[in-house]
Amino acid sequence: MIKVFDIRALFAAAFVTLLTLLLIMIGSRSLQNFDAALVAYLFGTLFAIFGIAYRYSVWIQRPPTKIYFKRSLTTLFSKEFLHFSWFTIQDFFKNIVFQSFILKRGKKKGIAHLMMAIGCTMAFAITIPLTFGWIHFTLVPETGLNPNVEDIYTAHFFGFEVFNFPIKSIVGFFTFGALNWCSVLVIIGATYFLQKRLKDPGLIATQTFEGDILPLLLLILVSLTGLGLTLDYEFMHGKAYEFIAVTHAFFVIIFLIWMPFGKFFHIIQRPAQIGAHIYKEVGKKRGMQICKQTGIEYTTQLHVSDLKDITKALGFNLDDEEGNSLLDYSPEGKRDLLAIAHLNARKESGKFFG
Repeated sequence: MIKVFDIRALFAAAFVTLLTLLLIMIGSRSLQNFDAALVAYLFGTLFAIFGIAYRYSVWIQRPPTKIYFKRSLTTLFSKEFLHFSWFTIQDFFKNIVFQSFILKRGKKKGIAHLMMAIGCTMAFAITIPLTFGWIHFTLVPETGLNPNVEDIYTAHFFGFEVFNFPIKSIVGFFTFGALNWCSVLVIIGATYFLQKRLKDPGLIATQTFEGDILPLLLLILVSLTGLGLTLDYEFMHGKAYEFIAVTHAFFVIIFLIWMPFGKFFHIIQRPAQIGAHIYKEVGKKRGMQICKQTGIEYTTQLHVSDLKDITKALGFNLDDEEGNSLLDYSPEGKRDLLAIAHLNARKESGKFFG
């Protein structure tokens, strides 16, 4: 019988979604500060949270991921806590914040990816608290009723007043215009990758529409329609607001629904890369594995030991009759063994050619 749902992941996703709903009720003061105009975005976000939690739970239960996850957590909270905490912070800024792993593939590609990452991260950090009612802004009545005084707004977080700021101040400019700058960054970065995928012969031959083109199109369409709301408000006096607002909501909801199942899921997976780097660091400290054929170091002993456990858990037996494992050989050593096996087979047949 085919297993349709993973029960453990289903419960984890349901728990995370219910916890989010509880935090929404608390943060919005029982929906007192919730903007009803954002209800469509709310349901789209809740769907994305459920899907992401479910898929992440399934992913983390797989034997290879599970070992990486357990090893990294055990190491992080071991007696070497200080060392690996500092290592984690360094790795976070190097590979997550500054995207150095992309910069190694090319300066233009790295900058474009960094622009998309900054734009998307900032947009999520702004829109999710607004959608959940955790953050809202109110006009100070005294300034709103007096035409001779500049409007002053109050920022609230979880219902508590945080600070006041004039609408025409630098704080006001960046507060209410932050999403526009996010959109510009995303459009520039996504457009760079889109034109590469439409022109590069190698990418054209290997890419798929749903895996490579659609994510970039969605990012661009979400950003363009988001900018359209500001342009309509500033220059068109709201004449096309309803159409642009509905169009923007449509693309945002498609983006949120697609996120747990498509390429966007790598945004959630990326921080786990730190755990993989911790695992490699621990392995190096415990010793390197030497290939039985070439006599050269090729990976860590920890990695080989865990691979043996994983392959057995998956039902694969890579041991020979003498108890030697194929995993004790490097890729070069395996190729040597294959070549030797071919040579011996030809010797036994008496024909080296033909």
